[in-house]
Amino acid sequence: MQRSVFDEIAVPTEIPLAEKVRPQTLADVKGHDKLLGEGTALRLMMDHDKYGSFILWGPPGSGKTTLAKYIENNSKNRFCSFSAVLSKIADVKTLMKQARQIHLHQNSSTIVFVDEIHRFNKSQQDAFLPYVESGAIILIGATTENPSFEVIPALLSRCHVFALDPLGDNNIFEILKRAVSHLEKQVHITEDALLLLSEKAGGDARRGLNDLELISRNAETGDEINAELVNKLLNKRSLFYDKRGEEHFNLISAFQKSIRGSDPQAALYWLARMVEAGEDPLYITRRLVRIASEDIGLADPQAIVQAIAVKDAVHFLGMPEANTALTQLTVYLATAPKSNALELAYYGAKDDAVKTSHLKVPLSVRNAPTKLMKDLGYNKGYRYSHDYDNHYSYQNYFPESMKEQLYYQPSKFGFEREIEKRIEWWKSLKEKQLAEQSGKKDNTNRD
Repeated sequence: MQRSVFDEIAVPTEIPLAEKVRPQTLADVKGHDKLLGEGTALRLMMDHDKYGSFILWGPPGSGKTTLAKYIENNSKNRFCSFSAVLSKIADVKTLMKQARQIHLHQNSSTIVFVDEIHRFNKSQQDAFLPYVESGAIILIGATTENPSFEVIPALLSRCHVFALDPLGDNNIFEILKRAVSHLEKQVHITEDALLLLSEKAGGDARRGLNDLELISRNAETGDEINAELVNKLLNKRSLFYDKRGEEHFNLISAFQKSIRGSDPQAALYWLARMVEAGEDPLYITRRLVRIASEDIGLADPQAIVQAIAVKDAVHFLGMPEANTALTQLTVYLATAPKSNALELAYYGAKDDAVKTSHLKVPLSVRNAPTKLMKDLGYNKGYRYSHDYDNHYSYQNYFPESMKEQLYYQPSKFGFEREIEKRIEWWKSLKEKQLAEQSGKKDNTNRD
């Protein structure tokens, strides 16, 4: 019998530390007690080997692949896995056809694990739908991105979503402590060093294990690895931030809400998180300009002036010199009086504009650049405000069949208190003129 050359190949021994110490039992899985506790949906699936399709959503190194590996090793179902980065749609279709045949002839479902499922485009994700619906496959997807945006709705509606939180420093410390015995070299790693590695991992167990492996390779057998050495070898610490993913929007949301909540200290923290992670300073500036009008508005008219000035400073200085300009604006906006009266006013006007877009502009306030338009009554009866006392003469500017509306109502804070006085003054002039007009009509009727 002819033998393949691959029959002689031994199992590789050069395996990353993260793979060597991957948990084989649920007891070794750290940091997900709520997800894997007794009686939870995922735990019941695992205990009874009866699975429905689901998505594992969590940051890198939180244990998504570990849970999939556990299912592969402990389920009696046929198990196949894909990487959405490496696999092609042809591979997916081939597996789907095999799964359908197994389902038809053996009445058995195939568990299909798709790592980084968000990397599959819409048509590739569509390919799973009929097989998930028929029960030919049980889909398990893993993603670091929000499934609400990255998994097509039809597929998402057929899957439960299990969210995995980043691992805590204490969880990673336990993982690293267990991994020390699996290192290639016999070295002594102090508890302080493991604690520092756990902190630097930022919730990513794989990163912590990779750092531990890197440090041990640079040591000699018998060496002591302490916190000082860890700091020396890992002196460059990158921030955990995804400028294109959900975390990008989470941080900018926390930033704006801190300013809206008048907390300059928290606002500066989120600003620094974004700036030091390499966020586009102009993106931050655009949000600050929006905040100046959305959350402050006329409560402090200088807010928008300051925001535009900082926009120019960011353009002129660039980074990192512009960081103090961003800090200045952040503190100014966070400590300014707050009002959303302008936003409420606009959306109130928008609702009416959408409902009444068929109503015509009153003839009196239409432009009349031609004789024909004047003959048709355009601009007839318009009163030029500057020709009257107080530069004011009341007239209705709304469509003739529409009641006058009240959209903008100033808050009681900051400069809007002054604006409220102004509005009340114009209102008193209006009421006075309307009363005078009403009196003239009454006199005319008596005559």
